[in-house]
Amino acid sequence: MDNTSPLSEKELKNKVNELRTQLNHNERALKSAFNDLRMHRTNVDEIKQKRDDLNARVKQKVAEAKKLKEERDRINKEIAQIKEERDRLKSENDNKIETISKLKSKRNGLNQESKGSVDSLSKAYKDELDVFLKEDIPLNHEINLFARLKDLGYRLKTASNADDVHEQIIESYVSSKDIYEQSNDLSTKIKSLAEKSQLYHEQMIAQFKEVDELRKEADTYHAQIKEIYATTDPIRAKIDPLKESINKLRAELDVYLEKLNEIQAEKDKKKMEDKHIQAKEKLENTGKMSLEDLKVLMEKGDLEL
Repeated sequence: MDNTSPLSEKELKNKVNELRTQLNHNERALKSAFNDLRMHRTNVDEIKQKRDDLNARVKQKVAEAKKLKEERDRINKEIAQIKEERDRLKSENDNKIETISKLKSKRNGLNQESKGSVDSLSKAYKDELDVFLKEDIPLNHEINLFARLKDLGYRLKTASNADDVHEQIIESYVSSKDIYEQSNDLSTKIKSLAEKSQLYHEQMIAQFKEVDELRKEADTYHAQIKEIYATTDPIRAKIDPLKESINKLRAELDVYLEKLNEIQAEKDKKKMEDKHIQAKEKLENTGKMSLEDLKVLMEKGDLEL
């Protein structure tokens, strides 16, 4: 609907001025909004870059900490396996010690029963046997000597058994010592691996601690970004309505300007007609004309060169 027809030229001009004032105001407001957004966008881009850089470092540190944890866990698994082997050796050694203890008791019992060493008993048995075989002795003495030989033979066998048991004790000691040394070697290895595991653990903890600090710093920047968006969202909310208002004002202004142009065209047309009439009157009455009068008559076709 055209609301311009009832308006006078003055009213049209007032309306144009009013629309231009509103348009300028809205355009300045839109420009100010864009400037504010541009300023905040520059800040937010810098902050985003800092946050993203920190998050990238967090990702890197987490990966490094994970590798340290994997290495620590691998070593701890190896330690557990070695401990199992050491425990097996300890159990084996305990059995050896228990066997040695039993053998010692058996040997000591045999020694108490033999009441002498193999060498001393062998010499005594040989001496008595020589007497028994070579000497001419009374029957009563011979009977006693035979009894002593029998006793010495039993004791000699017992002493020999004690020596055999002692040899078993020595072998068990040697075996026990070997097991003990193996167990000590494993304990040394466990200690060395435990130190490495502890080092990896401490490095892992240090990495995770740094990750926490980096995340806190990144979260601080993220909070700043949210604050900026909280500030810019109302600004963004103004932009589309301002654009829409500006488009409407321009469209409305074009209507009024077009009407003023029509009025001006009518005025120009009437003015030209008046000049034409005046120029024709001059030509008909006096024949004297200005260059402008000549131009008007030529444009209207009243004169030709």
